[in-house]
Amino acid sequence: MRILLTGSKGQVGQCLKDRLPEDWELIASDSKTLDITDGHNVLSMVKTFEPDVIINTAGYTLVDKAEAHAQQAFAVNATGTLNLALAAKAQGARFIHLSTDQVFDGTQHAPITECSVPNPINTYGKSKLAGELLALNAHVDTIILRSSWIYSEYGHNFVKSVLRLGLEKSNIPMVQDQIGCPTYAGDLAEALIQFASMSKAPRGIYHFTGHQQTNWCEFARTILNTAASIDPRYQSVSIEPITTAELAAPATRPLYCVLDNQAVQNLIGNPIADTPLVRVVKKLLAH
Repeated sequence: MRILLTGSKGQVGQCLKDRLPEDWELIASDSKTLDITDGHNVLSMVKTFEPDVIINTAGYTLVDKAEAHAQQAFAVNATGTLNLALAAKAQGARFIHLSTDQVFDGTQHAPITECSVPNPINTYGKSKLAGELLALNAHVDTIILRSSWIYSEYGHNFVKSVLRLGLEKSNIPMVQDQIGCPTYAGDLAEALIQFASMSKAPRGIYHFTGHQQTNWCEFARTILNTAASIDPRYQSVSIEPITTAELAAPATRPLYCVLDNQAVQNLIGNPIADTPLVRVVKKLLAH
């Protein structure tokens, strides 16, 4: 199996490299080695490498900054995704694309299925939805995997931010009215590998997140409680609940984004680990 991976230095890309089967051949690209907004360059690399599967974990993920940089967000998340899908079609390769829960508006009150109608309320979500639609329309062998609240031992993520703030402040304000499911990037990488290895994976959209729904406030408390059991410096840190309105971030956030995982579990089983957060916190504190 020959894989072209984009976004290889991101959380999911790093975890995928860690877990890739030994007999698979991988070309791992990032924004410096492959500009996915340049269709010429994308097609050239695909023709040279001739992958069986293209896995796109690249993306413009700065949700707040996207409001002021919409053109850049759409260039990466929409045009870049289309370029990869078209190159995959030309090569006869499968295209697997990582997307987000923020294609929804957060007004639902029950886990959101793949049949739910997207309605993004910020620029980031709109750019990701555009990428989904363009890819599905461009190439029949396209799989979209939506996820949420991704964390890992790599890159910039919520767990790292909370651990850093826990050493800087005794009281950390944290939003309590946004509900979602934290997802370990390693579990998501395992799912991507399973989709890549299926001989005939059905095209379309799938949801994949962690099992436990929570809010940012409770997730932060769990992180700090885990850290406090390892490092006493975290024992006196408290979390102050605030609302999304009080946060006053540039981008509007959906309040409820719990994705229903049943379809992907029916297809590939359940690759989600039981306690990845504990392992991640221990590894981060060890460094």
